Amino acid sequence: MSPVNERAANPTFEFDALQEAHAYRRGLLREFSPFLGARVMEVGAGIGQFTELLARQPGVTTVLALEPDARLCAQFRKLHPAIRLVEGTVQSVEPKPEWDNIVCVNVLEHIEHDVDELRSYHHLLKAERGRLCLFVPARPELFSLIDQDFGHFRRYRPRDLQQKLLSAGFQLQRLHYFNLVGYAAWWWKFRVLKQRTFDLKSVRFFDRRIFPITSFLEQKLLRPPIGQSLVAVAQAG
Repeated sequence: MSPVNERAANPTFEFDALQEAHAYRRGLLREFSPFLGARVMEVGAGIGQFTELLARQPGVTTVLALEPDARLCAQFRKLHPAIRLVEGTVQSVEPKPEWDNIVCVNVLEHIEHDVDELRSYHHLLKAERGRLCLFVPARPELFSLIDQDFGHFRRYRPRDLQQKLLSAGFQLQRLHYFNLVGYAAWWWKFRVLKQRTFDLKSVRFFDRRIFPITSFLEQKLLRPPIGQSLVAVAQAG
């Protein structure tokens, strides 16, 4: 079986590696936590690695997870039986009750018509002028074979993401790069060496030894001029 087919048969291969990225997920939650309200919907929750953190966040009283892949939903239910999960997409959710937030982590790049998807988020958030907390891969020059394996249509530039959010009706509150060191690592491993898998030992080392230091510097001292990903927070107008 070819590497691509192996990945297609194993929809959790991305999540298997990211299971080691505990500090990384906590760092991302710190980016979103000042903007989270009581009622939070997560789109494309996968197997619930980030959903679990949202459910434990102080002030969050209700979490709804959406995931269209039946195999991922089965794994989610085993891992997080107490969290409400809907097998479907945002288009299947009614606008009532109102939601304070939609959280979307590494999902938008999988959707061909991403502005239409953003408009769907705006429709669900507009009644309460809720916020979208968005995390996407950055920089088209990093697009690689592993992006194709993940099913990505694109990686984003800040100005392109800003324009798409504005076109969907959002007011931008925050937009910046995330994970400067990850940019260099991704370029080397997946663009230059053309690797198509994550090395678990490398992920664990980066998460335990490197990311906590770089994340502190990025969040407390100076946002990086470039990064592996983009963080955006936008309010429904």
